[in-house]
Amino acid sequence: MIELRTPREIDEMKPAGAFVASVLTALREAADVGVNLLELDALAHRMITDAGGESCYIDYHPSFGASAFGKVLCTSVNDAVLHGLPHDYALKDGDLLSIDFAASLDRWVSDSAISFVVGTPREADLRLIDTTERALAAGIAAAQPGNKLGDISAAIADVCAGAGYRVNTQFGGHGVGRTMHGEPHVPNDGRAGRGLKLKPGLVIAIEPWLMAGTDQIIQDRDGWTLRSVDGSRGAHSEHTVAITAEGPLVLTARDTAAAGAPQPTA
Repeated sequence: MIELRTPREIDEMKPAGAFVASVLTALREAADVGVNLLELDALAHRMITDAGGESCYIDYHPSFGASAFGKVLCTSVNDAVLHGLPHDYALKDGDLLSIDFAASLDRWVSDSAISFVVGTPREADLRLIDTTERALAAGIAAAQPGNKLGDISAAIADVCAGAGYRVNTQFGGHGVGRTMHGEPHVPNDGRAGRGLKLKPGLVIAIEPWLMAGTDQIIQDRDGWTLRSVDGSRGAHSEHTVAITAEGPLVLTARDTAAAGAPQPTA
């Protein structure tokens, strides 16, 4: 069932969005060569506890997962692109890391994801990340009251196709509210002018993700992590967005200017 939120409820969701954004900012600052994925997960866990929030991931056990997730972050490295299960792995120079994080604060959920390179980046990785970020921005810009859900999907796909990437539609965006995953599904490819009419009060996660050389995924032996079938790298960008009468409101907006994004090598 699709639920529309009142302006007051959207105001109540803002602290959860700001919290999720702050955790991702802290994780990006903490991620460095030699830092273990389990250390990042522990940092996020402490921040949830300190804020009096709840993880959306620890007990999460959908049909596509082998068991309850058991961690508070998705940490996908290099050829992993979604649902990366944190494990005993120390980040290496040049790793492409995607972090997906959702949490509940005051019984409202927000969900967001970022991708970045640890240490020395490759030009191809920065281009891949930039494409997901531009696709996310295009999807958000299309999330206007009166538009259709397909306008969001088509805007995302146009950016991705224009950069030469293929889009997988098995996983995409979704409704957000009292729970992490709700209706509607927001695919990353679609036809403009088709689908659900966007109304004020709809809150969705918009999340383009790409792999450099393919649109096909395989599941890792851990029962969760999704990897590219050809070993090419992946990137993922996501925001929780409320549709209001004035236009889209990004609840998980964050300031990345201080993150010090590295420059590519020649």
